[in-house]
Amino acid sequence: MSEHPQIHGDVETGFGPVADAFRRNFTRHGEIGAAVSVYAGDRPVVDLWAGHRDRKRTVAWERDTMAPVFSSTKGMAAFVVASAVSKGLLDYEAPVASYWPEFAAHGKESITVRQLIDHQAGLAALDRTVRLRELDDLDRVASILADQKPLWRPGTRHGYHPITAGLYQTELIRRVDPQGRTLGRVFAEEFAAPLGLDFYIGLPDEVSLDNIAVLSGTTGLDILRYERDLPVRIGAQLAAKRGLSYRALSSPRTGAPERAARREFLSKELPGSSGVGTARSLARVYGAAAARTGELPIDLDLIDRLAAADTANDVPADDLVLFTRSRYHLGFRKSCGGFRFGTDKRAYGTTGLGGSFGFADPATGLGFGYAMNRLGLAVLDDARARNLRNALRRCI
Repeated sequence: MSEHPQIHGDVETGFGPVADAFRRNFTRHGEIGAAVSVYAGDRPVVDLWAGHRDRKRTVAWERDTMAPVFSSTKGMAAFVVASAVSKGLLDYEAPVASYWPEFAAHGKESITVRQLIDHQAGLAALDRTVRLRELDDLDRVASILADQKPLWRPGTRHGYHPITAGLYQTELIRRVDPQGRTLGRVFAEEFAAPLGLDFYIGLPDEVSLDNIAVLSGTTGLDILRYERDLPVRIGAQLAAKRGLSYRALSSPRTGAPERAARREFLSKELPGSSGVGTARSLARVYGAAAARTGELPIDLDLIDRLAAADTANDVPADDLVLFTRSRYHLGFRKSCGGFRFGTDKRAYGTTGLGGSFGFADPATGLGFGYAMNRLGLAVLDDARARNLRNALRRCI
């Protein structure tokens, strides 16, 4: 068991169970440092942080400590895509090739924007090795992406695109944005700046690494102590360095997750995986969406479409990459199978490798954000994030 941490921050009356669950994550679930935030529209009702930014527990986690959140970045990217749709620059049902002609190569001419962002395009891994240092040459990356052959017939199945999803999306945004901006730049200028977010997709040189939490992998006895939902099939592929899961998680080669808090990684605009920020920022964006505050550069009709219950079911729920049941809707995860969040089927968000999570709950107008530095091993549903969101449901 860990020592009882000093919890910092504020909780509005009625949300005490979230604070209790946050404390238990430290005493029972091996939390090192973390933050959780809940926004009711533009108002924080939970804003907590505790623990340390490093595994040795020598540097305290502060109010403005940021952490790499991996695929929780995908939710922010999906909002940017939605803003492009809202402006008439993109159409979810239009072929990607209508905006990016070279994308049509190798039978990809009919893949729609929606299929691409909902992980149905069969582009979860690359045919060639691409390393982190090569990602600065956007034109060359675009050529590699366009030349990729689908790994299954697009639109018939889905499989999580851990890293490539963000690469395809940023090139698509770069093609349609009138200023030729990347997705990370659009997010910085149209989301982060107006809302005052501490969140970056592509960390600027002027932002110091000193306030970014150092990540820690879960190994040895800690696996037995804290992990119950181990991804055995994925682990086997990673150990053998073969199989679709291994290929998807290593395309491109971005380095070990526990080394993510380094500039070489965070400076790259990888909208599927390199976001770094605070739990507060995640909750702030999702809160604005959930409560329809009008603060996001997205028409409210489209905000409502993001919140629509996922009734399409146009592909089987079995994820070919993560070996679990999952659903996606316009770039966001939806509740499915054993992975449930929010109060009804309208909730949407994305999870990140290791346990981070952000989501909108339109039924209550609440936005949720959680970030931490001990990397859990669950595929989707980390116990710590589950404890927090279950506690939040008890408050409603």
